[in-house]
Amino acid sequence: MTRRYEIVYIFDSAQEEEQVKNHLARFHALLVTPEKPEPVTQSNHWGKRTMAYPIKGRETGYYVVEQFETDPRLLAEFERAVKLEEGVIRYLLVVNEGEGPRPAAAARSFGDTDDDTGEGDE
Repeated sequence: MTRRYEIVYIFDSAQEEEQVKNHLARFHALLVTPEKPEPVTQSNHWGKRTMAYPIKGRETGYYVVEQFETDPRLLAEFERAVKLEEGVIRYLLVVNEGEGPRPAAAARSFGDTDDDTGEGDE
């Protein structure tokens, strides 16, 4: 049984895009199952961005956001490989339980004041 996941990687910005792609190819190989020979369903390279705060002494990072489907049993080795890769500054892996875009009510950010109490309405 496969599950859907989403991961955000922050790579060291000193790496070239080709190096980042090589790391991603190695990570993707760890997610392959007979049911899903191509596990990655979406991959977005955001490129080099300034981080909100320094991480491991770095102020910029190369961001990649991916969605994939794989067997949950493969995640332990996948995460181990990501953690051991020195070029990855930080990553976040979450289960993607939704089938599509979130409803508007669930997509509100914490800064929104538009609610059912009438507060914030002008």
